[in-house]
Amino acid sequence: MMKKVFLGLLTILAVCSCSENKNKAQKAPVRVKTQVVSPAFADGAQTYVGIIEEREATAVSFTGMGVVKRVLVNEGQTVSRGQLLAEMDDTQARNLLSGAEAQMTQANDALERYQMLHDNGSLPEVQWVEIQSKVAQAKSQLEVAKKNLADCRLVAPVSGIVGKKLVGAGETAMPSQAVVTILDVSSVKVKVGVPEGDISAIQSTTPSTISVEAAGTSVQGGRIEKGVEADALTHTYDVRINVANAGRKLLPGMVASVRFLQEGSQSVATKSLPVTAIQKAADGSLFVWTVSGDSTAHRTKVSIGAASGNNVAITDGLNMGQRVVTEGYQKLSEGTRVVY
Repeated sequence: MMKKVFLGLLTILAVCSCSENKNKAQKAPVRVKTQVVSPAFADGAQTYVGIIEEREATAVSFTGMGVVKRVLVNEGQTVSRGQLLAEMDDTQARNLLSGAEAQMTQANDALERYQMLHDNGSLPEVQWVEIQSKVAQAKSQLEVAKKNLADCRLVAPVSGIVGKKLVGAGETAMPSQAVVTILDVSSVKVKVGVPEGDISAIQSTTPSTISVEAAGTSVQGGRIEKGVEADALTHTYDVRINVANAGRKLLPGMVASVRFLQEGSQSVATKSLPVTAIQKAADGSLFVWTVSGDSTAHRTKVSIGAASGNNVAITDGLNMGQRVVTEGYQKLSEGTRVVY
């Protein structure tokens, strides 16, 4: 009888154990936020906020006054040198050209008729000179009329990107009034305001790194142009860094983070993590939660160095490329499955 009871208890325990293991296996993974350990650089660099500027801006305008018939380009459009940008109503210019052509025809006809008299010696020299003068005047007026008609078409003098469209169809364009602006962004400049206390440390060849979040890129800066007159209010000097822009990802107005590397300093790669990712064990040691290849969390002891802002340097315990939990670690225990 006792043997049967004992076997029954073993069966119940086995069933409970299997059920418990099954529940553990089916337990939903914990959702966390993670960060991959990547190199950060400690190089004594000064960081500033800058603005991307075009290499050169060209204001394109008609030479005469008239009503704009149509504008063929839009802001942000890439244009090539010689491309038609806009047209002005050319009715008056065509009428003037027709009149000039008629005067030219009349002058040439008179020249042919008086040519015979002049060759026969029956035309005074003074009158012959007057006829030639009228032909020259008619020719000059014809050239002016042709140019006036051509000036009703506005073409791009340079290649680039249309920055602003300042005049629309139906509006009256005045002489030298900009219709569109064309920006040359084959290379750009990054404008930075540098405090007067730091300006002496920046030379034309000072190395710099420019990060532009809007373009998702980071590039090396080129030659630096330093301003010589400080802003009266901010006491900063304008510094412009030349940057190559072959892919035209950098556009005027984008905000850039600029780092000037001090002369003689060297970049040292360090590992850095948010301070909040560092935990303290009961024995006083420090650890972080790392995520292994099978998406399970594990305690990993670390040693830390100096803090910088919200981050702290990791001097030992982690390798580059390891994934560390930065948020959601409160629910973790050794071997917990996670999703991120």
